[in-house]
Amino acid sequence: MADTSLSGTRGSRELDAIIDRRGKPLSVVSDNGTGFTSTAILRWTQQTKLEWHYIAPGKPTQNAFIESSNGWLRDELLNETIFSSLDHARQALARWKDDYNTLRPHSGTGDLPPALYAKLSGPGTQRDGALRSMGAFAPRPVAPPSPMGSNAHETLLISG
Repeated sequence: MADTSLSGTRGSRELDAIIDRRGKPLSVVSDNGTGFTSTAILRWTQQTKLEWHYIAPGKPTQNAFIESSNGWLRDELLNETIFSSLDHARQALARWKDDYNTLRPHSGTGDLPPALYAKLSGPGTQRDGALRSMGAFAPRPVAPPSPMGSNAHETLLISG
């Protein structure tokens, strides 16, 4: 959402729209920003009976997937673009979001774009812990592990 300010009421409307599209999650995890600690959000969580977990202040690693996404957004769009208007910012954000979610593969989803992963997972699919790819926790490594353990000592002898 790109706007001059974002209220808790606006945030709860956006969350309702996400739930309509994807189904209700078991819980939501967020930082302690004012948009997420407002009376409107607290009331919304009670009405929807949705658990809301706040990460510890100053501990962004507790919400690593979101922090990673925010970092990509900042590095690829926000730090690189001078927006001439709110409409320009909204259009640029929509293009970036489309690329990030529908075209770009992500390692946390088995190298699938998130939109495809979500479609294959289906509405309401619950993920406990880290996101899982379609059959494993992460993509398979490029090279197989050494059958006899480390061969670093052999490499040093050969290269010396």
